[in-house]
Amino acid sequence: MQLGIVGLGRMGGNIALRLLRAGHRCVVFDLDPSAVASLVGQGATGAHDLSSLVEALTPPRAIWLMLPAGDVTEHCLMAVADLLSPGDILIDGGNTYYKDDVRRARILAPKGLHLVDVGTSGGVWGLERGYCLMIGGDREIVDSLDPIFNSLAPGIGDIPRTAGREGRDPRVEQGYMHTGPTGSGHFAKMVHNAIEYGMMQAYAEGFDLLKNAPGLAIPDKQPFAFDLADMAEVWRRGSVIPSWLLDLAAAALAENKDLSGHEGFVEDSGEGRWAAMTAVEAAVPAPVIAAALFARFRSRQEHTFAEKLLSAMRKGFGGHVEPDQGGK
Repeated sequence: MQLGIVGLGRMGGNIALRLLRAGHRCVVFDLDPSAVASLVGQGATGAHDLSSLVEALTPPRAIWLMLPAGDVTEHCLMAVADLLSPGDILIDGGNTYYKDDVRRARILAPKGLHLVDVGTSGGVWGLERGYCLMIGGDREIVDSLDPIFNSLAPGIGDIPRTAGREGRDPRVEQGYMHTGPTGSGHFAKMVHNAIEYGMMQAYAEGFDLLKNAPGLAIPDKQPFAFDLADMAEVWRRGSVIPSWLLDLAAAALAENKDLSGHEGFVEDSGEGRWAAMTAVEAAVPAPVIAAALFARFRSRQEHTFAEKLLSAMRKGFGGHVEPDQGGK
């Protein structure tokens, strides 16, 4: 198939390259000419602006945007829409808020344009591993793009098949899924990332507890001193808590047991906030997701005002004095 791709960053460029390797024709554009030139060297057709990208595609066109969520995607999507014809398809593969998908689809529908939202998971490893795709949009339109999604997905690989799936959509086992109407793909990705927040926080807290075990008073015993890299490795093999996240943690700890190259400042890319807000809206208790999100906020400050107030209250009712931090 042919596909236009706008945004050739860490994921967009790899998406284009994976499709080129699968034999698809890609017309690519990015504000960075070197990113375009790099993919042209791999067989893509380069475009110097959005207009030339649209002109290089044969109707009905399909154009994949891989851009940061928010105003950047909003402005680009509407600019591309003004250049398209009825029957063309816009695909948003970034981490967009699902309500924006619903709103944009309503705007595009009178123009005869179709919006497909794709929750894309795989990160910088997607080129080799493939991308798990959660796809929202009209079924007929999504089905017409199946060769693209099939080429991007990881395939069944060596993951054991789940019993009882006979008669279900076989594409799911390949790593991609039509989740429902426009907006549902990014809704699913929002929840996926919120779960990721909670899993990461649980691993982080667990390893922090192991790291600080030597400070515990163990009667008649030598202090516990765990090798964190070895603990991560043994948990990867036969325990009930393995995951790709644990694989990444094990690799990081094996390389540098003190993680000295990291400050501990942890950003959030939006999905955790949206998931927490959606949980409130739906009256669904999500304490793990909320706590993991707040922990990321906490990581960006040496001490919060709330902690200062806690300290003041403890001093007020119990005379508790803050410990000496050694000048820190």
